[in-house]
Amino acid sequence: MPQIRISIEGSNGSEASELEIRELVVAGWTGRDKAAMEKHIAELEELGVKRPARTPIYYRVAADRLTTASSIQVCGGDSSGEVEFLLAAHPTGLLVGLGSDHTDRKLETYNVTLSKQACEKPIGARFWRFDDVIGHWDELVLRAHIVTGGRRELYQEGRLSGMLPPGELMAGYDGGARLAAATAMFGGTFAAIGGIRPADRFEGELEDPVLGRKLAFAYDVATLPIHG
Repeated sequence: MPQIRISIEGSNGSEASELEIRELVVAGWTGRDKAAMEKHIAELEELGVKRPARTPIYYRVAADRLTTASSIQVCGGDSSGEVEFLLAAHPTGLLVGLGSDHTDRKLETYNVTLSKQACEKPIGARFWRFDDVIGHWDELVLRAHIVTGGRRELYQEGRLSGMLPPGELMAGYDGGARLAAATAMFGGTFAAIGGIRPADRFEGELEDPVLGRKLAFAYDVATLPIHG
């Protein structure tokens, strides 16, 4: 079971802790805005990815794919990141973090579940308490930038009002009001601005405009050659 060193941040400062995860879930097609979700489905169809059998849908991924490393290695040049909020069951209560569902897009055209497993899932090491943000959840903003050839550009952006509420996502997975112990769930993403594409570096953030704070993380992507 992976143990990740984290910092839980609140109004009284930050607290060092560890997060144990034995069950990792990637929730897909979680848009509250059906038109926006259709746009994301359409952009993936352009890459050859079949439409999901249902929405939302929940993909299981090996928990040891989670990493707080500042770089990952991928096979070939067909993978890309997706900024997402992360819900994590901690002994002291549900936490909210930030991560990237980095996915092999070529493999995704063959099998979505396998494509989710193919790449590591980078996350930030800083978390908020769920109870501190649920009252203004819809005001939170997800944002991502990518860097390619030294050029930084906005890649994704949207308020969480555009996604299904977290309680509905959790209940849709196992019927519970909160996640089971040692479970983490990626909550979905927004359409890429300019289309899905690989990058040398991926940067994500979750902004809380009500409490005036932000979670952020970044990672570099090293591409390994494919020989046969």
